[in-house]
Amino acid sequence: MEKVLVLGAGLVTKPLVRYLLDQPDFHVTVASRTVSKAEKLIGGHPKGTSAALNVKDKAKLEEFIKENDLSISLLPYTYHVTVAEFCLKHNKHLVTTSYVSPAMKALDAEAKKKGLLFLNEIGLDPGIDHMSAMKIIHEVEKKGGKIKSFESICGGLPAPEANDNPFGYKFSWSPRGVVMAGRNNAHYLKNENDVVIEGKDLFKNNWKKEVEGLGELEVYPNRDSMIYQSLYGLDDAETIFRGTFRNPGWCNTILKISQLGFLDDTERPELEGKTLAEVTAKLIGAENINDIKKKTAEKAGLDVDSDEISRFEWLGLFSNIVVPADPPSFLDILANRMLEMMPYKPGERDMIVLQHDFIAEYPDNKKEHIVALLVDYGIPNGDSSMARTVSLPAAIATKLILEGKINLIGVQIPNMPEIYEPVLEELENMNIKFEETYTKI
Repeated sequence: MEKVLVLGAGLVTKPLVRYLLDQPDFHVTVASRTVSKAEKLIGGHPKGTSAALNVKDKAKLEEFIKENDLSISLLPYTYHVTVAEFCLKHNKHLVTTSYVSPAMKALDAEAKKKGLLFLNEIGLDPGIDHMSAMKIIHEVEKKGGKIKSFESICGGLPAPEANDNPFGYKFSWSPRGVVMAGRNNAHYLKNENDVVIEGKDLFKNNWKKEVEGLGELEVYPNRDSMIYQSLYGLDDAETIFRGTFRNPGWCNTILKISQLGFLDDTERPELEGKTLAEVTAKLIGAENINDIKKKTAEKAGLDVDSDEISRFEWLGLFSNIVVPADPPSFLDILANRMLEMMPYKPGERDMIVLQHDFIAEYPDNKKEHIVALLVDYGIPNGDSSMARTVSLPAAIATKLILEGKINLIGVQIPNMPEIYEPVLEELENMNIKFEETYTKI
């Protein structure tokens, strides 16, 4: 029986654990700092074990890795290299859903020497995006074509019937990382023009895109798109862009939040016990909370009856609600309030939207517009779409590795047919599938 170690028991882990437990010859150990979370995931299954593990206890972490055939790290990415080094020491395979860091890449030669596979970026984004894009890129190349334009946009959103708040967004986990995206730089290629955007201007650069069946969504750039030029072999492309989908209104609202200073994560103990109105007043330099809504609008360069100010008011930023006692920063105050006001209610569904747009050019000078669209919904009172699309690719890949059906070695991502063909096929069997359209232009 193959033994799999799952490190972490977060919100995306359940579909992965259940998939692996359903395999006839796998035993699954879930190790988590909070053992009750691991126990809940195992659910008393006879081929599952739950265990308490603080990953800072390296001796205990090493022992778990040594005792299993493959480790799946769903820990914060900062721990992946530590896990990988123990996998090297004890000749074990590794799977993660995170981006390959330089420190992880540095382990490639030794992993190859030992015949080990360290498969990273096998989630949703990164993961399903790689696999679905490479499938089409390779198909075009087989027909003698070249990709002249590549755009890939992904977003996790409330399903339309659950989209009932002014922000058009809901959280099933801490929103800190989501709002911190407002500080990221971006880099992409548009019609052969190199475009570099500073984080402070990120949300100024947004536009609308029509998505089949969903109407118009907002798009903004997602970090450094240019690394995909070599990763995907897009040397002939004149446009290379990766972006994020949000519902209309999000970008300008987060832009104003950023400009006002709410993304400052400096700890400010003096904010403890203050009301949200007092926090907002301090942030904008107002002496008191009188007419705080009007003063905030003036500071942000907005009309007092604008949609953005209405969203701030709905969130409670002008209210007498008291700040929690945790060590506060402006960012944490904002994130905590968003989490309180924008959760998924019982029975509501989330939605994943991932769309690739390609322009392919062929030797006869004919061009083709190819669209690959994935729209996937969560299961009411069951697994979210985010959990399924992030964790199931990792689970499927784990099964294939342990069954000897993926024989690659070294530090890899799923951009090769040996990985993406069987994983995409299995996902399609689970109704996680793309609709592809081909239009001659």
